[in-house]
Amino acid sequence: MSERFLVTGGNRLVGEVSVGGAKNSVLKLMAAALLAEGTTVVTNCPDILDVPLMADVLRGLGCEVVLEDSLVRITTPAEPKYHADFAAVRQFRASVCVLGPLVARCKRAVVALPGGDAIGSRPLDMHQSGLRLLGAQSTIEHGCVVAQADDLHGANIRLAFPSVGATENILMAAVLAKGETVIDNAAREPEIVDLCNMLIRMGAKILGAGTSTLTIQGVNQLEPTTHRVIGDRIVAATWGIAASMTRGDVRVRGVNPKHLGLVLDKLRVAGAEVTTEADGFRVEQKARPTAVNFATLPYPGFPTDLQPMAIGLAAVAEGTSMITENVFEARFRFVEEMIRLGADARTDGHHAVIRGIPLLSSAPVWSSDIRAGAGLVLAGLVADGVTEVHDVFHIDRGYPYFVENLQGLGGQIERVDAGS
Repeated sequence: MSERFLVTGGNRLVGEVSVGGAKNSVLKLMAAALLAEGTTVVTNCPDILDVPLMADVLRGLGCEVVLEDSLVRITTPAEPKYHADFAAVRQFRASVCVLGPLVARCKRAVVALPGGDAIGSRPLDMHQSGLRLLGAQSTIEHGCVVAQADDLHGANIRLAFPSVGATENILMAAVLAKGETVIDNAAREPEIVDLCNMLIRMGAKILGAGTSTLTIQGVNQLEPTTHRVIGDRIVAATWGIAASMTRGDVRVRGVNPKHLGLVLDKLRVAGAEVTTEADGFRVEQKARPTAVNFATLPYPGFPTDLQPMAIGLAAVAEGTSMITENVFEARFRFVEEMIRLGADARTDGHHAVIRGIPLLSSAPVWSSDIRAGAGLVLAGLVADGVTEVHDVFHIDRGYPYFVENLQGLGGQIERVDAGS
């Protein structure tokens, strides 16, 4: 039976919370284990639904996968299978990241078109064109991406957009290609750097991690390794924004604050006192937040994954905010649910204008994706009465111990069966 959250507004969030490994990194690191025969260990794994889902994908490809607390142990055979079927990959978008490793190791890949969050079109054109430049043939057949290559060779590849997924797939294929590959306009996210660092530990030769140009010298084979996932900057920022919305005082541990430079600057503009430490930051909001404009952009810009939280903050801020969405065109579906909660919001194309009000009004709302679900819970914390948030399985895909962490900060939230 599906579950829902009951969120009672009115409490300030106060205390300390720790974040685990990054969802947007761990799944790609697990896929990278396909590149080397033997046992690869990934530590600091978050306790989220997508990790066992990725484990099932890898098992379907012939790997042995053991989940132990915050650790994943992946044993990859000498000859992995190359067909990731629909049943395994349909539930989450990140499953497509096995495409590059399979082409590199098996010379062939058949990966069902993935499912995932309803936040807009995310085509695989750049993934396929990059693999073609590396010497692979790639088509869409019967609902699957089919790619094969007798030999991969280095190439100069310029991405039309700094796509994280395309950068990852091309990178993981290129590390075993012959010769030099240069990826221009590559994604610069910290999660890309994390993947590069793990691949380098496995024996890959990569220069430029964290910049817009990646240079890869192909090697004949990689070796398994042990790697620790970086802290989840999106989860960390969610708690920071929640502190600002509720006029709270929250210290967040387990993340590099340099990965959140622009986000923390925006909270300062909203009136929060923000201090950073080696492994986290503290957000203290003493008065009602003031309006702030946000525009989502690839890293180091403001993350699209935090757009729902930015709208939640704007909804209770003093003044009028404009939110511009430059990455996923359908992410403003979230605004419809915010309007149910009384938000004074209007959308026009890529823009949303929000006039802040002191207090939202509780109502039943529905999550359409991971971040929208978290944003709705945060909105419920600053609404009168009890807000019902439905389809919370989305939230469980990206936020470990979500209810427990909020309760530990003083938030009033409980998980109940949808029928109760």
